[in-house]
Amino acid sequence: MNHKLIFYCICMLLFTSCIKQINLYTGDDEQHEGGNNDDDKEKPQEQTYLYPFGNEVQGDITAGIFIKVKDAPQVPLKAGMPCLKYNKPLLLLLVQDDCKQSAYCRTWAAINGKPVSNSDPYPTPTVQEPDKTAQLYYNSAHLRKGDLPPNVLPAVRTLGSTDGTGKEVRFAFTTTLSAEEEWMDQDVDVNPGYEKDYYRFFMKRGLNWDEIKEMMNYGVGIAFHDVMAENVNDVEEIKQHYGIAQSKIQEQLAGRKCKMLARPNGNDTYIDAALQYEDIRTMATESNGEDLYPFRAIESLDKVALNRSFEEVQENIKDEIRQQRRAPERNRKAVHIGVHNTDNDWIKLLEWINDNYGKDGDDSVWFPSQEEYYEYNYYRTHGNVKVEQTDEHTIKLTVHLPIGECFYYPSVTVNLSGLKKEDIVSVETDDAVSGLSYNNFEEGIMLNIDCRKHLAEHATHFVEQYEKDRSNASNKADALYFVGMLKDSERKTALLNRIQ
Repeated sequence: MNHKLIFYCICMLLFTSCIKQINLYTGDDEQHEGGNNDDDKEKPQEQTYLYPFGNEVQGDITAGIFIKVKDAPQVPLKAGMPCLKYNKPLLLLLVQDDCKQSAYCRTWAAINGKPVSNSDPYPTPTVQEPDKTAQLYYNSAHLRKGDLPPNVLPAVRTLGSTDGTGKEVRFAFTTTLSAEEEWMDQDVDVNPGYEKDYYRFFMKRGLNWDEIKEMMNYGVGIAFHDVMAENVNDVEEIKQHYGIAQSKIQEQLAGRKCKMLARPNGNDTYIDAALQYEDIRTMATESNGEDLYPFRAIESLDKVALNRSFEEVQENIKDEIRQQRRAPERNRKAVHIGVHNTDNDWIKLLEWINDNYGKDGDDSVWFPSQEEYYEYNYYRTHGNVKVEQTDEHTIKLTVHLPIGECFYYPSVTVNLSGLKKEDIVSVETDDAVSGLSYNNFEEGIMLNIDCRKHLAEHATHFVEQYEKDRSNASNKADALYFVGMLKDSERKTALLNRIQ
């Protein structure tokens, strides 16, 4: 009897050791030609460049701009910051919840002229399900290696507006994070040219840190959403998990913190906890918040929950945009949109905004992340601009920007009345200014002043990406876009020469 038992155990051991192990998340990788080989996987956190947010300017910024003029101005000079950056008359905000993969391969991709994941189902037959179809997605590791779904929509153009001087400013939005979830650390199966199946393009649980980094390099903002608290109605427990999530965010994003909450599931306990959690400064909610009227916002919006609306019918969103564009300035609300997953129809909506209110339309919309808008309004209401004529041919602007601990967008527009572009001989700045553009505006000029500490290094990164593959038109457009943000200098000229 014991011999039979031993023989049975040995047989079972041999049998189970021969069973093929299937990854239920990505499909049967052994069907791939090397699909489960470690060499085919990229560890995103080891690969992706990120702007050094954690080393951004700390402490208040005082920037000097020196304008040389032909003749002394004949009228008093006045300076100030407009309600909206670039003097735009319309504000649009978009927050994408649930850390969705489509935020990268659809929303971000469409805005930045990258191939777009097609939401039309694609045939993915199996022996058990010969008629099976699925939407196919891609990750940033796929994009880097050119390993894309077979039905991907080709890159066409970028979407955005201008800065009022002719320079492109691409749309931005906010994506929420699930920082406590292990799947944000997931590796990616990359297998260019493999067409026997497309498991590697099936929808993942959400974004990984690789995608977050790449999107943030282009101006996308981040927000807390759900946390892994056992009791989501306990303020103290949610606060504790904000801290856990924040530590993970700082670890993954080079010291960068998150200062925004997008309220999840209509649960106001998250709002109550955010009001007590120091790092969270701005919030979005679907109810019980405040409507945002940008041309009335004379105080800071610190710790204010801003109302947004979820609307799946794109025509209704278009109607809201049209209505607000026509409204008198003081009564004009921000168009604040919430969305979970985006699809082909949402991409068409973004294109429609670009074609009607962006750079290919009347150029009236400013479309930043909520973080960037919050900071700009804070600079406008708490900062100041001083103008003085130091001699007959020199006007000095001194711009003071108060910087909070979690501030990453030190960039403003300043209007200066009593002077026209034609009167100017040259404009120079001190070292606090990294980006500058100016143009005529109404009875004076407007100046866009960027004080990001590492803007030149950031532009250099995109030039280097283009130099690796000069046949990539999208990379060239990126290089020109980021170099174009810089103020005129020998370094900027050298970078432009590397692109041409």
